[in-house]
Amino acid sequence: MLFNSIDFLIFFPTVTILYFLLPQKFRWFLLLVASCYFYMSFVPKYILILTLTILVDYFAGILIEQSSGAKRQIYFYTSIFTTISILLVFKYFNFFNSNIGALAHFLHWNYSIGYLKLILPIGLSFHTFQSMAYIIEVNRGNQKAEHHFGIYALYVMFYPQLVAGPIERPQNLLHQFYENHEIDIDRVKSGLRQIFWGFIKKIVIADRLAVYVNDVYNNIPLLHGFPVILGIALFTFQIYCDFSGYSDIALGTAKVMGFKLMVNFNYPFKSRSIAEFWRRWHISLSTWFNDYLFTPIAFSTRNLGAKGLYLSIFLTLFLAGLWHGAGWTFLIYGSLHGIALIYERMTQKLRKKMSRKIPAYIYDSFSTLVTFSYVSFSFIFFRSASITQAFNVIRHILPIGSIKMLQINEMGILDIAYLIALCIGLELVNLWNRRSNIENFIIRRSVVVRWGIYYAGIALIFFLGVFGHVQFIYFQF
Repeated sequence: MLFNSIDFLIFFPTVTILYFLLPQKFRWFLLLVASCYFYMSFVPKYILILTLTILVDYFAGILIEQSSGAKRQIYFYTSIFTTISILLVFKYFNFFNSNIGALAHFLHWNYSIGYLKLILPIGLSFHTFQSMAYIIEVNRGNQKAEHHFGIYALYVMFYPQLVAGPIERPQNLLHQFYENHEIDIDRVKSGLRQIFWGFIKKIVIADRLAVYVNDVYNNIPLLHGFPVILGIALFTFQIYCDFSGYSDIALGTAKVMGFKLMVNFNYPFKSRSIAEFWRRWHISLSTWFNDYLFTPIAFSTRNLGAKGLYLSIFLTLFLAGLWHGAGWTFLIYGSLHGIALIYERMTQKLRKKMSRKIPAYIYDSFSTLVTFSYVSFSFIFFRSASITQAFNVIRHILPIGSIKMLQINEMGILDIAYLIALCIGLELVNLWNRRSNIENFIIRRSVVVRWGIYYAGIALIFFLGVFGHVQFIYFQF
């Protein structure tokens, strides 16, 4: 079930009303049933895969807590192995199999393992990482094992963040299912406003930008220069509005019922470095990799000094790229960010000296522009269907061609100006919100002004939105 669908507009208020009507002791069951229905609306049979993961990790968590020494580690690694195996089979088997097959053909080896005809379950990478976070925290002794099977299943399946995050930690979410959430009108209004803003980002901005971006990537042989550069830049805004829009809807949906999910985006386009970008972009994933992958690797390679640190950084970002998708384009995407982080670490002292000699507003503005440009460049590989397409896009960045190339799919200069205006408008809203909280501004206005703003937003969605059940980009992960 997509957030941007009529089905969800019926599902969400129905579940929410029933949630507050039921006594606290029955609410977990309602949310679990609703979450199962939500997930099964995509591909029903894949609920069995999710159930298997839940069963394994539920019992593993209890056994880990009750054990010690080698026995504890056996339970821990069995759980991790099972979870990763499911992810490997459904998401990565065909990718690795095809590359091994290509290598075998090159070396004239006999290799006859065929492809598996499997459809990637929606949000598999998200809920497997959430399950792994639980097992790791229990093994570390930071989280008590959850003995209520229904509550643990709900932790993994909580519908607002089930298919595209944020990837929650057990310390933040599990205890909330035991809390009695009363109706708080101010909290409900705040949650609805966040949902509303998420819809604007997805339907009005992301899906509108996608029309131009798709045309650019589908017509690369015909384009050069500015249209290609614009398409690259607009995709950066598209994926931000698409994914952060989903996160806003997820956080707002949970907030209405009284749940607090972690913030997943924190104005990433104001970043002055790639390191800062990852502190602001997909925060639940970047902190997951930092806590559960980078830190252990860096600790194990500490004897290698700077080389060990650089290896830890690159390997973490390389695997983060692989997390996004089973393809060389995603590996290059992750590698580019790993290289950038290593460069920033190596030049940290030099750049700090330079920042003292250059006026702050010039240095910061230049750093922000360079960071945005590098991120946008890396997203070429994220967006491209193949390495060949990615390098074709890069080759066509050069300004060879005429201004008439701007007219793609009957899009004229005014249409393109409108798309640019959407991105500028988004950043102005973000700037305003950073300096003076917009929600507080709206709350303090009169009823007439408040509802005028709401109606303006509704009109914006109705007249400028793109409809047709456009799937969120991160659903493929």
